Amino acid sequence: MEIMLFSNGKVAGNTELLEYGYEWIESAMERTKAKKLLFIPYAMIRSSYDERASQLREAFARFGCDVTSIDTVSDPVRAIEEADGFLVSGGNTWVLNKMLHDLGLVRPLRKAILMHNKLYIGWSAGTNIAAPTIRTTNDMPIVTAAILPSLNLVPFQINPHYIEATIEGHMGETRDERIEEFLVVNPHEVVAGIPEGTMLQVSGRTLRYFSANGKPMKLFRAAQEPCYYRQDESIQFLMEHGC
Repeated sequence: MEIMLFSNGKVAGNTELLEYGYEWIESAMERTKAKKLLFIPYAMIRSSYDERASQLREAFARFGCDVTSIDTVSDPVRAIEEADGFLVSGGNTWVLNKMLHDLGLVRPLRKAILMHNKLYIGWSAGTNIAAPTIRTTNDMPIVTAAILPSLNLVPFQINPHYIEATIEGHMGETRDERIEEFLVVNPHEVVAGIPEGTMLQVSGRTLRYFSANGKPMKLFRAAQEPCYYRQDESIQFLMEHGC
């Protein structure tokens, strides 16, 4: 497997998508030799699929890659089978997950990634769907008949855009409190909170955490104090969760 799960697409000072992770992406490209990338834009609600595809085409040209958007092909399943890897955009996780299920693309994607070792690069919503379910997304369920099970590429839950903050005057729950609620109801789960500018990577069976800004990952377990993991600290045990 070669899976790259970014918290977000851009950080302050970046002009291109995933710019803060170019060095990490370049290493993955060298390992996988991926050249034909399929872009999956279904999470995008307020932006143009074509514009995002054009941005990615320009960004990934530096790695010698060609990017095709899945909405432009006549046979999405065949496009998945013929691609070397996948780019899955941020946006609304509920819409993205529902579209993949409605179009019958979950099984072909899992087969391509888990059995044929094709590269997967997701950010924000594209990271959420790599978990077993999308129950720890920050997004509103703006579609009806919302579907919870997702690609299940990693055996733990993820909360991208994780922020450890209390806003003055805001009386609603903090992110930590929302995750705590999730764990009260689902005590067997663990949740990895990854802040902006960070990434989880699975290469083979090895899981690593990368941070462009030094921010740690925050790991939540039921009935335990959350703990922090910094880049180069081992988090391999998460790959055994649920086994």
